[in-house]
Amino acid sequence: MIRKPIKPILFFLLCFVFVSTNAQQLKGQVINTKNQPLEAAYIYNLNSKSHAHSLETGAFILNDTKVGDSIKIGLLGYNTKIVAVERMQMPITIQLSEKIYSLDELIISEQLNALSTITDLDLNTNPVKSSQEILRKVPGLIIGQHAGGGKAEQIFLRGFDIDHGTDIALSVDGMPVNMVSHAHGQGYSDLHFIIPETVNKIDFGKGPYYANKGDFNTAGYVDFSTKDYLNDNEISFGLGQFNTSRVLGMFNLLDKVNNQHAYLAVENLQSDGPFESPQNFNRLNMFGKYVLFTPSNDKITLTASHFTSTWDASGQIPVRAVNSGLISRFGAIDDTEGGTTDRTNFNVSFTKQVNDNTTFKTNAFYSNYNFELFSNFTFFLEDEDNGDQIKQKESRNIFGLNTAFTTETFLNDVEVNLNYGLSFRHDISNNNELSKTINKTTLNEAVQLGDINQTNTSAFFNAAFTKGKFTFAPGIRLDNYKFIYKDALNNTGETLSESKTIFSPKLNLFYTANNNLKWFLKSGIGFHSNDTRVVVTNAQENILPKAYGVDFGNIWKPTKKLFINTALWYLYLQQEFVYVGDAGVVEPSGKTERYGVDFGVRYQFSDHLYFNTDATYTKARSIEEDEGNDYIPLAPDFTVTGGLSLQDYKGFSGSINYRYLDDRPANEDNSIVADGYFVTDINANYTIKNITFGVVIENLFDTEWNETQFATESRLQNETTPVEEIHFTPGTPFFIKGVISYKF
Repeated sequence: MIRKPIKPILFFLLCFVFVSTNAQQLKGQVINTKNQPLEAAYIYNLNSKSHAHSLETGAFILNDTKVGDSIKIGLLGYNTKIVAVERMQMPITIQLSEKIYSLDELIISEQLNALSTITDLDLNTNPVKSSQEILRKVPGLIIGQHAGGGKAEQIFLRGFDIDHGTDIALSVDGMPVNMVSHAHGQGYSDLHFIIPETVNKIDFGKGPYYANKGDFNTAGYVDFSTKDYLNDNEISFGLGQFNTSRVLGMFNLLDKVNNQHAYLAVENLQSDGPFESPQNFNRLNMFGKYVLFTPSNDKITLTASHFTSTWDASGQIPVRAVNSGLISRFGAIDDTEGGTTDRTNFNVSFTKQVNDNTTFKTNAFYSNYNFELFSNFTFFLEDEDNGDQIKQKESRNIFGLNTAFTTETFLNDVEVNLNYGLSFRHDISNNNELSKTINKTTLNEAVQLGDINQTNTSAFFNAAFTKGKFTFAPGIRLDNYKFIYKDALNNTGETLSESKTIFSPKLNLFYTANNNLKWFLKSGIGFHSNDTRVVVTNAQENILPKAYGVDFGNIWKPTKKLFINTALWYLYLQQEFVYVGDAGVVEPSGKTERYGVDFGVRYQFSDHLYFNTDATYTKARSIEEDEGNDYIPLAPDFTVTGGLSLQDYKGFSGSINYRYLDDRPANEDNSIVADGYFVTDINANYTIKNITFGVVIENLFDTEWNETQFATESRLQNETTPVEEIHFTPGTPFFIKGVISYKF
């Protein structure tokens, strides 16, 4: 079984070992005006038509080049430059000067990942203002908060209620964010340890089509990269309604040292929120990064971060309690909910150009993570005397390593790009707990308690063969899992375990019709893992349920200032994950399918004014249920996000952004409906020399909206019978905050 997929891998590896090129090569580096390396710059020989892209270190090798040739160097956000080759023996250094982003300079055929380029555009024309906005930069992705600001956001993408991360793979600088076998839910992803101003790049992809992406990559993936250096030191203060404040400090530590960069960023955020019971939310973030370029232009990066957060929450409230006047929209049935969490990360990465054709990159990481959450979803349904409050708690250590090689060569006149590597991740979660509690403190009953060990070892291989306008890109991924669980409530002391190996083939086709129109047909198999406790106790066949997907679409720039992306897609899951409110856990369900269309637009009205919008229509259904009872709870069928931004116009900048989520079924027969909403946010800034004054308004039109909603059966203390209906967390009303920043 294993030999068949490995044979083509060996063939491709042997091919590039024996292929050599005799063409002359021009070596060099692309930098900015501060002598910092620039990645993904497009280097094009106007004479021979050969091309290359600069690496993370700024280095490039351009084949088929000779003295006298003219070389064009371009990168979005920088002035294009043309240089004449005067000598071949010594590497050249090309310096590009920064300029305002301009869509008319974007050439699709020159981009390494044209679709992800739009997030670069969005980040630069409309910078993020909060940790929530980081995920909103992914086209078509919508988030919601429902536990006092400290809990990970609920995510919606491509007809998925992903909950906190069951069907999207998230990472930061090569370090995974998703938590396997988490106390609150499989794939739980808390991105609050990212300071938004440190984000440099957002790479994303939708669907299970990427060989270097593994667990949770079904609806898609998002990779965040932090800045290697700061352009300026910065201090920022923000004050707003609901006792909200934010303090930010970002400081260069090695500003004048050649080939070395280091900075420190610190953030503190506090808020009581609009609720009658104060949230007492307090989050502290610290992030440090050190980058060294060796004399041989290898890159070594060290990052360290610590994040801690505490909060109280009013929880999800039933509609009937509000309609009857028992509580207001911002009241609570049980206001003793809340939690604490912290995460400490260490990440070391190394990038090296092994030879003229091959680049090697690796990173090793360690995370220490702690989590404690108190929730009450059903109030007095199970325990009419003490209530149904639960505690979910865990303490975790994560160890991991990623390695990847990239080789660029030729098979005769076919350009070949090979990407292959290995990964390892080991999670140790001790005393993973689900207990019944009273007022956060009194332990009433332990429901689950045990130690989890989960190990994932993986290998991937992807090849891209380009000839003329066509690119053929097959790939394969191999993942092996070991699940171990020791149940502390089982007096026998027995340790349960399961193992599973899964192959995930991919096949992508691209056709570059012209410089500004690229068609694609993507297909592949992905998967999401199950919780260890579910795997070892049920011995289910679907330990690693597969996702089968296909995308057909294009990336098109019909005019100089208009960028359009479209996709028709289909995704089949062997096993859906469903959130179960009364237990506060995620459980496996049946087979599902989704299909739909994505549509995105970017338009530049002028040098300073940009427009963007992204819409997704989806039909999501369970396959094994009868028609009419086959709805997938909380799966959105239509979403739209977008906005208008102004950048650097006579000292002014700002944006207006909107998001729309349609009504959606809250249960399987659509008899209970989660209400949709349309919310608008706005921000405006004015800069005088080094000082920026800003104002941020959330929910500009004071819309009454429900940020998150669930169909839950609950019972209030004065009720004799339970009721199943919508339970919701109200969205933020009109909220205004002032900000002042100083750069030096």
